[in-house]
Amino acid sequence: MKIVRYSIGRKTAYGILKDNRIERIAGTPYRGIKGTKEYRKLSEVKLLAPCLPSKVIAIGLNYYKHAQEVKQEVPKEPLTFFKPSTSVIGPEEKIIRPKGCEQLDYEAELGVVIGKTATRVSKADAMQYVLGYTCFNDVTARDWQRIDKQWTRAKGSDTFSPIGPWIETDLDPANVTVEAYLNGKRVQQGNTSDLVFDVPALISFITNSITLLPGDVIATGTPAGIAPMQTGDVIEIKCSGIGTLKNTVA
Repeated sequence: MKIVRYSIGRKTAYGILKDNRIERIAGTPYRGIKGTKEYRKLSEVKLLAPCLPSKVIAIGLNYYKHAQEVKQEVPKEPLTFFKPSTSVIGPEEKIIRPKGCEQLDYEAELGVVIGKTATRVSKADAMQYVLGYTCFNDVTARDWQRIDKQWTRAKGSDTFSPIGPWIETDLDPANVTVEAYLNGKRVQQGNTSDLVFDVPALISFITNSITLLPGDVIATGTPAGIAPMQTGDVIEIKCSGIGTLKNTVA
């Protein structure tokens, strides 16, 4: 099932996408999904970020090959950091390079969308709290990351969390190919089988100290191949079984 969030005119709604047609659902998808038999063609609407997270919790150095690429040791526990809700944008929206940023990098990732409030969840129960999965771009001002030594500005600036194009509920997160295409050329490829900490482990670790709310997103880390984007570039994040998230740098 593909869950979308969309606008038409001044109205915003959630819906279920099937065969290029969207059925609006009543309310949000977090308290059960109830169709309304109100349909729109996909071409008639604007897709928005498929969820409105109160926070994004992202994971650093969570692919073995990426850790090798940046010449750092694999963490013994998940390396977590926050990206604020104000950094979130949807498909086809512009990634804005902030004034003073000299190196703006893409990072293709699988995003996990939380479906219900999760506190102190065990690994065995973790998947019960997942609504579905989406494509995520952990946009990073790499020069700021080096200068600041901590990642708030480098990772959390406005437009630095593209999410979309929808939430896929039927997916095995242990075997997802994650790719980035820059101006049509594949520049990054990995598979979640290479994750240091898998999705259940991440949910359990995070909720041991931080409560996750419905709509919150875990960005599970990026595979090897990170590199800069330039103004005017088109960056596409592709996750097998989900789709393609496309944005332009401005």
